Amino acid sequence: MAEAADFPGTAPSPARRRLRRVLALVTGAPLLAGACLLPAQGTAQAVQKASPAQASGSRTVDVSLDALAPSAPTEGDTLTVSGTLVNNGKQPVTDARVGLRVGASMSSRTAIETAARTTGYQPGTDGMEVTGSYEEEFDKLSPGVAQHFTLSLPVSKLHLGADGVYQLGVSLSGRTAAAPYEQVLGIERTFLPWQPDEADTKTKTTYLWPLISSVHLTAETASNEQQTPVFREDDLLKEISPGGRLARMVSLGKDLDVTWVIDPDLLASVDAMTDGYQVEGADGTPTAGRGQSTAKQWLAALGEAVQDKEVVALPFADPDLASLAHNGKNVAGTLSHLKDATDVAASTVETVLHVTPDTDFAWPVEGALDPSIVRVATSAGADKVIARSDTFRESEGLTYTPGAARPIGGGTTAVVTDAALSTAFQRDMSHAENSSLAVQQFLAQSLMIGLQDPGKQRSIVVAPQRMPTASQAETMAQALAALQQSTWSQAQDLSDAADAKADPAASTRVPSASAYPSSLRRKELPKSAFEDVESTQSRLNKFTAILTFPERVATPFGRALDRGASTSWRGRSGQAAGFRDGVAASLGVLVQQVRLIEKSDASLSGRSATIPVTVQNRLLQGVDHLVLRLTSANPTRMRIGEGAFEEQRVTVAAGHSQSVKFTTSAKANGRAAVVAQLYTEDGQAYGPAVTFDVKVTEVTPTVLLVIAGGVLLLVLAGFRMYTQRKRAAARQAEEAGADSAGEDLNDDGSGTVDTESTTGSSHDSAQTDTEDGRGSGHPEDPEGTEGPGDSADSGHNAGQPAAESGPDTGPEHAGERSPDTASGNAGPSATGERVDR
Repeated sequence: MAEAADFPGTAPSPARRRLRRVLALVTGAPLLAGACLLPAQGTAQAVQKASPAQASGSRTVDVSLDALAPSAPTEGDTLTVSGTLVNNGKQPVTDARVGLRVGASMSSRTAIETAARTTGYQPGTDGMEVTGSYEEEFDKLSPGVAQHFTLSLPVSKLHLGADGVYQLGVSLSGRTAAAPYEQVLGIERTFLPWQPDEADTKTKTTYLWPLISSVHLTAETASNEQQTPVFREDDLLKEISPGGRLARMVSLGKDLDVTWVIDPDLLASVDAMTDGYQVEGADGTPTAGRGQSTAKQWLAALGEAVQDKEVVALPFADPDLASLAHNGKNVAGTLSHLKDATDVAASTVETVLHVTPDTDFAWPVEGALDPSIVRVATSAGADKVIARSDTFRESEGLTYTPGAARPIGGGTTAVVTDAALSTAFQRDMSHAENSSLAVQQFLAQSLMIGLQDPGKQRSIVVAPQRMPTASQAETMAQALAALQQSTWSQAQDLSDAADAKADPAASTRVPSASAYPSSLRRKELPKSAFEDVESTQSRLNKFTAILTFPERVATPFGRALDRGASTSWRGRSGQAAGFRDGVAASLGVLVQQVRLIEKSDASLSGRSATIPVTVQNRLLQGVDHLVLRLTSANPTRMRIGEGAFEEQRVTVAAGHSQSVKFTTSAKANGRAAVVAQLYTEDGQAYGPAVTFDVKVTEVTPTVLLVIAGGVLLLVLAGFRMYTQRKRAAARQAEEAGADSAGEDLNDDGSGTVDTESTTGSSHDSAQTDTEDGRGSGHPEDPEGTEGPGDSADSGHNAGQPAAESGPDTGPEHAGERSPDTASGNAGPSATGERVDR
C-alpha cells in the first residue's frame, strides 16, 4: 500500500521508508515479495486509475516516433510504426516492451492542438494497449543507450470506428529498481486520420510552393563590354546545387499539385549565373564564379516543373509591404518603386521560364494585415492579398473553418490561409521524429476541416514559410503527397480559391493598425531605408539621362534598389544598410567617371581670347545630353560670350575627353573668378563645379604710346648704326690701300695690325646686334633663335624690347609663363583624345 501511494518513478519519502520497514516486520518477507510481484494486468489497471500527476514516471524513457506508414490508412492496409527508445533515467529498465495504444476520436481542431502539446502518459485518454503479438520486447534498456523498434499490424486490429482523427500512442512499459513493477515509463503520441471511403464533398486545398531566396546579386558589373554581374557571395550556388534547398524545392514540387509562388529576382539572379559572373572576395577582389552549368540545369528543371502549373509572380525582390506601409509610404517615390517592381515581375518570369505568371497577388509577411498594408499592397495593381486566419478572427458562434475568399472592400479580396496548416512545418524537420509528427498533425487537421461540416464545400489555402529549408521542404512534400492521395481532399489553384464564393458567415473585417503583431513590427525596415533608396534613385535618374545606352545602367541599379527593400532583410537591418550603401557607392563610382578636368589659373592678354574646358568620360559608353556652362564671377571685368555666362552642349565618346572652347572678352585688368559646371538638359547640376582664376592684362593707350616711342628709338638707333658702319668701312678701305703701297716689316717678319680700327668695328657690330634684339649671345637663347621680347602671346607687340617691358607688364615680361588662352577659333575641339584607362 505504501508503494502504491508513492508517485511512480520517484524515491519514497523518509516516512514512507519507516512505514515500509514496519510492514516488513509485521507481514514478513513473503508478503512483501508478493506485493512487489503484482500481476502486470493489475498494475496497469492501477496506473490507469492514477491521476495525471502520478504518471510522472512516464517521462523516464524518451520514445521517438520516426516513421508511420501509411500516413492515412484505409481498410486492408498494414500499419508500420518505427522509432527509437532512449532511457533518460539513472537506472536500467528491465522487462521492457513497446506497444500501440489507440485513444478516442478527436472532437475538434482545438483538441488536436491540445493533444499535440501534451506530454507524459494520460490514463484513459491514451487508451488501452492493443493486445496480441504486436509489440516488441527488450530485456534491458541501459541509461543513455538508444534502441530501435518497429511495430507492424493490420489496421483492422486497431478497431477504429467511424470516420475521424484518432490519437495513436506508442508506449514503453517496464520496470526499474526503484519501482519493480510494470508501468508506463515513456510514451509518444501522434494522430491517425481515418476515412477509408471517399468523401461526398471533398475539401478543395491550395498549397503555395514558394521559390524565394535572399539577396545575392549586387548592382556592380565588371569593367568590360559584357557587363559581367557581380554577386555578394556564392551561397546561391549552394542552394541550387543537387541537395541544396532550392534544388530540392524544384525536384519535390514537380510531382505535386501546387501553386508556384516565385520571386522574379531569384530567376534573374540564377539567369545571370548562366553566363560568366564574378563573386566578391573577402578582401574585395572579385573571383570568377563557377556555377554556370548548375544554373542552367536548375532553370531547365524549374521550367519543366512549372509547365501546366499555376505560377504567381511576386513583385521583383519580394518587397516588404508591411515595412513600406508603416515606414516608407510617406517617402516620396517609394510607391512608384513598388509599381516598377510589379511591372517587371511578369516580363522577368516570361523571359526566363517562358510561362505567363499571375501578378494579381500580394503577400505580406506571415499574412498579417492592417488597413495601411492593404492600401499599399493594392497600390501597384494587385487586387488580391494573401492573409492568414490568425489575422481574421472568426466569431465564436462559427463552428467550422470557412473558405479562403473574403471580400474586404474596394474590389479587393483577402485570400485567408489556414494558420494551423500553414505553420505546421516551421520546426526543425531534420529530426525524423519532428517530421513524422508534423505530417500526421497536418493530415489530421485537414481531415477535421472536412468533418466539421461534411456537406459544406470549402476552399482552404495553405501558405508555408517563405524560405523552407531542404528538410522542411521534404516534410511538406511528404504531407502533400499523402493529402493528394487521401479520400477527403482535392487540389485547387490559388486563383480558383480566390474566385470561390465567399462564405457570408466568415469575417471580413481587417484589423486595425494597433492589432498588428509587435513581434513583426520590431523587424521592419526603418524609414531611413526607404530614404536611402530614393536618394540613390534620384542620382541614378540624373546619371542615366546623359548616357547613350541608359538601360545598361538603369536596369541593374534599378533592380538593386528593389532588392534594398526586400522582405528577406527582416531582422538583418545592419546587413540591409550595408547593401544599400554598397549600391550607392557603386553608382557614385560610375558618376565620377564623367567629370570636368581640374584647371589651373589662366592669364588673358588682349581684348579677347578663348578659354578651353575639358570634359572627361571614362565610361564604356558615350555621354550626351550634357550642357557645360562657363560663368564669370565678375562680368564687368571679363565677359563669357555675350554676357556673364555661356553654355555649350557636350558629347563625349566612350573612353575619351573633349575640350570645349569659350570666347571671352576683357574689360578691365585684374583677376576674375570663373566657374565651370556640367548640367543635365533639364537644368540639374551634374558633378562638382571647377573654379579657377583668370588674370586679365588688357593693353591700354598709354602702353601703346610707350611701345610706339620704343619703336621710334629703335629706328633711329638703326640709322645711326648704319652710318657708322659706312664711315668705318670707308676708313678701313683707305688704310688698307696705304698699307699695301709701303709696308714696313718688323724684325720677326710679322706685319702690324691696326688694333684700334679692328676693336672699334667689333664693338660697333656687337652693339648693333644687341640693340636690335637679335643678338646670339642671349643666355636663354644660345642659338640666337629667340630674343627676350619673343614671349608667346596673342600676337601683340611681339618685337618689344625686354628693357622696356617693365617688371609687371604682363605676359611680355621676360621669364613669365606664357598665357594659356589665345584668340582664334572658339568652336569645340575635334572628337577628343583617348583617355588612358
